[in-house]
Amino acid sequence: MSEGRHARIATLGLLFVTASWGSTFFLIKDLLDRVPVLDFLAVRFAIASVALFLVAPRAVLRLSPEARRHGAVLGLVYGVAQILQTHGLGHTAASVSGFVTGMYVVCTPLLAALVLRQRIGRLTWLAVLLATFGLGVLSLRGFAIGYGEGVTFVSAVLYAVHIVGLGAWSTRRDAYGLSVLQMFVITLVCAAGAAPGGVVLPGTRGDWLAVVYMALVAGALALVAQTWAQAHLAATRTAIIMTMEPVFAAFFAVLLGGESLAPRMLVGGALVLAAMYLVELAPRRHIEGEVQHLTV
Repeated sequence: MSEGRHARIATLGLLFVTASWGSTFFLIKDLLDRVPVLDFLAVRFAIASVALFLVAPRAVLRLSPEARRHGAVLGLVYGVAQILQTHGLGHTAASVSGFVTGMYVVCTPLLAALVLRQRIGRLTWLAVLLATFGLGVLSLRGFAIGYGEGVTFVSAVLYAVHIVGLGAWSTRRDAYGLSVLQMFVITLVCAAGAAPGGVVLPGTRGDWLAVVYMALVAGALALVAQTWAQAHLAATRTAIIMTMEPVFAAFFAVLLGGESLAPRMLVGGALVLAAMYLVELAPRRHIEGEVQHLTV
C-alpha cells in the first residue's frame, strides 16, 4: 500500500476519532451530575485498558524498552492533561474550556518546529489560523482570562505535547502495544486523582451503557486509531484534523441532543472544514512545502 493511501486512511481514522469524541459531549452532560468527573475518567479508562489488553495481551511485551518508556511518558502526559482540563472546567464556562483546549492546534506546530525541527509552511499556518478562528466562532460567547483558563491552557499545551510525541514515536508495528501501555498509564493517573475521595461508580444501566460506549469506542478504539494514524501523518496536520471534534460535538448536539442549529455553528464549522481542506484536500502542489524536516 502506498504512503499516500496510508495517509488517506489515517485521515479517515482521525475523523472517526474526532467524531467519537464529539458524540460523547451530550452523553456525559447528565452523567457528570451523578458521577464525579475524575471517578468517571478512572472507570472509563480502566474499562478501556482491560478491553485493549484482552484483545492482544502480549502486545506490550513485544515493545522495545525504548518504546515502553515512550508509551509511559505519553500516557502520563495525556492523563495529567485530562485532569487539568477537568479541573479547569470547574473554574470556567464549558464553551471557553472547549476553545482554550482547542489551542493545541496552535501549540502543536510551535512544538513541532522547536522539538522536531520541522518547518511549517505558510499554507499550514493559514489553516491553523482558520481552525482557531473557527473554534472561537463555534465555542465562545464571551471570554475572560483567569485561573480556569490558565489551567486549561496548560492542558492544551500537554495535549499538543502528546500529539507531537505520538508523531515522533508511533510506528505501524508498535501502534497497538503503545496504545495499550498509554491507556494503562492514563488509568493510573486518573485513578490516583480520584482515589482520595473514593471512586463513585455509575448507578443506573443507562449510565453504565454510556460509560462503556465512551470507554470502548471513544476511548480504546479512538486511541488505537490515533496512535496508528500518527505513524503516517505529521503532528501539525493531525492537530488541524482533530479540531473537527467540536464540529462533530455541535452536529450530535443538534441531531441527538435536542439543541437548535445556530448560525455560529454553521460559520465556525465551515471555517474548521476550510482549515482541514487546506492541509488535506487541496492539490498536492499547493502543500508540498507543508512540513519539511530540516537537516540536522
